[in-house]
Amino acid sequence: MNIEEVKVDGMIQLNASGKIDALSSTEFQNAILQGFQKSNDVILNMQDVNYISSAGLRGLIIGQKTASSKKGHFTIINVTAPVKDILRVTGLDKALVIK
Repeated sequence: MNIEEVKVDGMIQLNASGKIDALSSTEFQNAILQGFQKSNDVILNMQDVNYISSAGLRGLIIGQKTASSKKGHFTIINVTAPVKDILRVTGLDKALVIK
């Protein structure tokens, strides 16, 4: 997994790529939390992510909870079909903001 951080109009956009699994989930969560240290609004671009494990899903939940506590926004964009299926099966597609 790789994550690139870009500042866009006062928001932080995180461009993730690769697999988000148990080995990379800590780095993934830290990138999301660091994004929220710089802005209350974080966008996660998942266009190049083809797999996310339950450990990675935890990072998404942490992102949503952090956004709520900061009265900010955590938006996930460009979700690939395999990841979208995982989010749908777990019910997280209803708990997260996905565009």
